[in-house]
Amino acid sequence: MATARALSRSVLGEQVKDRILEGILRGDYPPNARIVETQVARELNTSQAPVREALRALEALGFVEITPFKGARLRRPTRREILEAYAVRSALESLGARSAVPGMTQAGIDELAGYCEAMHAAAEAGDGHGVAEADARFHGRLLEMADNRTLDKVWRSLEPFLRTYITLVVPGADPRWSAELHAPILAAVKRRDTEAVVAALERHFVEASANMARRWPDGDLRGG
Repeated sequence: MATARALSRSVLGEQVKDRILEGILRGDYPPNARIVETQVARELNTSQAPVREALRALEALGFVEITPFKGARLRRPTRREILEAYAVRSALESLGARSAVPGMTQAGIDELAGYCEAMHAAAEAGDGHGVAEADARFHGRLLEMADNRTLDKVWRSLEPFLRTYITLVVPGADPRWSAELHAPILAAVKRRDTEAVVAALERHFVEASANMARRWPDGDLRGG
């Protein structure tokens, strides 16, 4: 029975972690915002124990900082961390594209096109988080089409750092620019030109990284 209770609490903690992570990705918690255990427990109708376990798991992943007597807050990634993660993501998505594009169906291409249309619609409405959501779905779906579970798992472990909404909270961000950045990738996908997709993805992340380097506060460099 003790083992069953421990397993149950562990599973609940994992579910709570996923819910908090969803909130982070939706932008419910801006960088440096506090995540209050009692509030999360009340919102999810659970005790504080699984919430505390979930926050510790998120701390281990680098998304949350827990300070004694102050509680947890969403950790603001440094510019260096973001740029390094973009470089890794570029390599991962290029690898995924080489597997995904040759067998991509018309339905899959139409789905990716739909996400691009959603990005543009959100950009026209000035909805930065809407752009970020469609952006994440576009890239996530492209990786899923590679049908490589290990690749998908590694990519998703980076996603909270890389989600476009993080860059959109920086002054001067342009949702239209972010949406338009995906046009060359989609054009190459529609031609089913694998090497062109890879090249477009690489350019995409070079441009995104350069934009980030210009806009992310210098005070977050921490070591170069």
